[in-house]
Amino acid sequence: MKKLLLAALCAAAPLRPCVAQAPAPILGTWVTERKIKDAPAIVIVRSDSSASYGTETVRWRLPAAGKLSLALGGEWVQYDYRIRNGKLTLSGGDLTEAIVLRRTGNATPRPANIPVPPDPDTEP
Repeated sequence: MKKLLLAALCAAAPLRPCVAQAPAPILGTWVTERKIKDAPAIVIVRSDSSASYGTETVRWRLPAAGKLSLALGGEWVQYDYRIRNGKLTLSGGDLTEAIVLRRTGNATPRPANIPVPPDPDTEP
């Protein structure tokens, strides 16, 4: 009976997902554990697919387990990531060494005058 009720609710509301999705584990404000030349000290990852560091705002996505892609220079750059004990470790991509960041809180909203950068897969 419960399965029939769930199926009926799903059919009645096809635009709404019937299974809640967990928020992406990388959302929040992150601070580097140690200063690395040319690496951002603070990174803010938002649910609107934008991430900001310094004066830069980029688009992000999680294409596969343990993979983070950032739209940089009109193309996707893929990194490996791992989150353990409130720490985010990024490696690969264009990094010469791994970067470890510590979560310090929730993401702050993206300023209204800064758009989410285009998706390189859908825009020229």
